[in-house]
Amino acid sequence: MKLLIGLLAAIVIFYISSLNWRHTVKAVLFILVVEGALRKWIFPQASDLIYFLKDFLLLGAYLSYFGFLKSTRQSRVKNLWINMLIFFVTGWCIFQAFNPSLGSLVVGIFGLRGYLLYIPLIWIIPNLFQSRGELEQFLRSHLLLVIPVGILGIAQFFSPPSSPINVYAPGDVADVATFGGGTGIVRVTGTFSYLSGFSVYLLVCFALLIPLVSLKQSRRWQSIYITELLLVVVNSFMTGSRGLIISEILFLFGYFGIRAFILPSGVVRLIKRFFVPILGISLAVTFWFQPAIEVFWMRTTSNQDLPERIQRNLTQPFEFFQYKALDGYGTGATHQATPALRAALDLPRGELIPTQFEGEMGKVSLEIGPIGFFLWYALRASLVVYLGLLVWKLKIPFLRQLALAAFLIHAINLRGQVVFNHTFSIYYWFLAGFIFLLPRLEQIESWQQYHQQFKFHGQIPNFPHSSNQ
Repeated sequence: MKLLIGLLAAIVIFYISSLNWRHTVKAVLFILVVEGALRKWIFPQASDLIYFLKDFLLLGAYLSYFGFLKSTRQSRVKNLWINMLIFFVTGWCIFQAFNPSLGSLVVGIFGLRGYLLYIPLIWIIPNLFQSRGELEQFLRSHLLLVIPVGILGIAQFFSPPSSPINVYAPGDVADVATFGGGTGIVRVTGTFSYLSGFSVYLLVCFALLIPLVSLKQSRRWQSIYITELLLVVVNSFMTGSRGLIISEILFLFGYFGIRAFILPSGVVRLIKRFFVPILGISLAVTFWFQPAIEVFWMRTTSNQDLPERIQRNLTQPFEFFQYKALDGYGTGATHQATPALRAALDLPRGELIPTQFEGEMGKVSLEIGPIGFFLWYALRASLVVYLGLLVWKLKIPFLRQLALAAFLIHAINLRGQVVFNHTFSIYYWFLAGFIFLLPRLEQIESWQQYHQQFKFHGQIPNFPHSSNQ
């Protein structure tokens, strides 16, 4: 009966999501932020169903979108290199889903989700927004969620580990991560199910807020952006994630360094615009949230394993190639949810993997083997290259700065978790869509300016349908 109810619910969700693909994709990005709250506090008994909610929504949006392409003159995204790599990655992953080492095709299909399900976003995002103003309005609205999520994170930090607001999904209070050392202070998760999802969210918000802070705007919105940036920084320390803080520092150095290199004459103006926000945030964090800095520093100095972990994650894939030669153990073989899936559906155990694994690069090498590994990371590296080229190509400052933010997120997290962290996976392919979205928006804005010029002469040129190239 539960399976039947779940199936009917999935069909209804799939149908509703197919009615308007634009609204559905935007809704998925909202659900991504509140999903953990639903799983932890509101519907813990339906945690697994809620986990797959966004997937059914996206499947309906994909169906609606590709039907939309057929019924309009909008063109498909055309980039031979990226599409070719996606084609090869898709083919190899599907091949590995049938790997007999998995013991069950169900595990393989579940594993495909992490690799392939969110890739179509790169083709959808270019038609999601029809103007630069619409994109800016969406980012502004999405980032407003930082305020309640950040305040919740602060409340979690100052609450004991046994507090109901510090549970993990599905409402599990056991093994809540703390800073250790007898502090009894939790590492916060906000509205997310686990720490990894919250860390990704904070990094993406940090990256998107920096370009928005640099915009000329009303004092009210400037204050809101600075408040959001303050909450992101404070919560970043409260997560205790060293990787997150390092990524944010690398982002700042990369962002200001590249902007200074591209436009040296604007360095002074750039410094003036960011001096007050950076100074205010630094003072606020230092005086108001000193405990967060202290416990983060304690965790950082008492645990010196970070260089070793980075090195191990980089070398593991090449060590793991010896186990299956050119083959792998199949998609989903190392996924953290696979044991629960096998137990719930009474699936065969599959071939035992004779090693311990932690980082995503090692897991990918085990699942899809050396061929799939090099195809997958060739695709990811190509996205970094195209986003980097976009920074040089765009002329409108705000669009260029968004391209720079997306480029740095992809470059800094080239070895980051995309397959095994659905939060980052959705944001990852959303930002990858900027490769095609931002040039299109710049083209639209250029034609609008051209249109305005002709109005003064009593002539109205035909507005060409944009082509995603």
